[in-house]
Amino acid sequence: MGDNLGRLSELPRTLLAHTPTPIEHLPNLSAYLAGASLYVKRDDCTGLAFGGNKARQLEFYLGEALFQNADTILISGAVQSNFVRSAAAAAARLGLACHIQLEERVPNTDSLYRSSGNVLLNHLLGATLHSYSQGEDEFGADQRLREIAADLMKHGRRPYVIPLAPGHPPLGAVGYVVAAREILAQLDTADYSIDGMVVASGSGHTHAGLLFGLRAMGSSISVLGVCVRRSARAQLDRVRAHCDELSSLSGLQSPVKEADIQLTDDHLAPGYGQLNATTKTAINLGAKYEALLLDPAYTGKAFAGALQLARSLDTQQALLFIHTGGTPGIFAYGSTLLEEKGD
Repeated sequence: MGDNLGRLSELPRTLLAHTPTPIEHLPNLSAYLAGASLYVKRDDCTGLAFGGNKARQLEFYLGEALFQNADTILISGAVQSNFVRSAAAAAARLGLACHIQLEERVPNTDSLYRSSGNVLLNHLLGATLHSYSQGEDEFGADQRLREIAADLMKHGRRPYVIPLAPGHPPLGAVGYVVAAREILAQLDTADYSIDGMVVASGSGHTHAGLLFGLRAMGSSISVLGVCVRRSARAQLDRVRAHCDELSSLSGLQSPVKEADIQLTDDHLAPGYGQLNATTKTAINLGAKYEALLLDPAYTGKAFAGALQLARSLDTQQALLFIHTGGTPGIFAYGSTLLEEKGD
């Protein structure tokens, strides 16, 4: 990393993602919308067990784990979490054991949701699965992971816990500080310019890292975070905190101002991991017009936000959608997606 990113260049890192990922134009959808031109950053193509944004984040978590000589990774997430699946894949590649704790975060799920998609991959990747009955208790989930880690230590293992709750160094966000530099380098040689970016905002690490990296490197490109987990008001606090933590981690004054943190929760209801009409429509349009596959929990909602914003802009402007992956989740929602397609 460049000198302008302070101490972030000193952090332990293990390479996992296939980068740089391409930026592609979406000409069919751009013509259909008759608004801003749409481009997509294909971070669904990062290569680690179906790819996704978590490969970039895990380079720093697992870099620290290896630096600490850990032999076991522990992580929590929703039943269809892309993060835990990616962690299991990274652990398998690096020869580490992996313990996954699945939270009951999504109500009224069917058997397909509980056995297909990321759950199936977790089993294939050799992870040990645990269950946590609560879905909105991040601190409790982390405490339970620490208890599992303590038991593993009694049996001679060297565990490393990837925390779920806020208040820890945002190592995952560092992956998207790096990605911001990558994107700016790609745009520097492109024959088009980007007026804004759109990304899913859940844990807030991708959103905060991208925004911090852009501002630290002097870019004023706007970043709209589409809320997929909590309200815009609650998410603002989380993204702001991550940016402040990145400032402390890097030793730099935060380049992110309050006005830089743009959020919408227009596509969140009825809640995390639950489909709505605009998300179904976005998923269907992406597939039909561009063969772009989007998942119901994250990228489908974020793409709905991108389509909404693109329609409000004129044809002289351009948006970059950050495709953060999540492809396996499509299969877990198969019965719901086929009920009645969005228009």
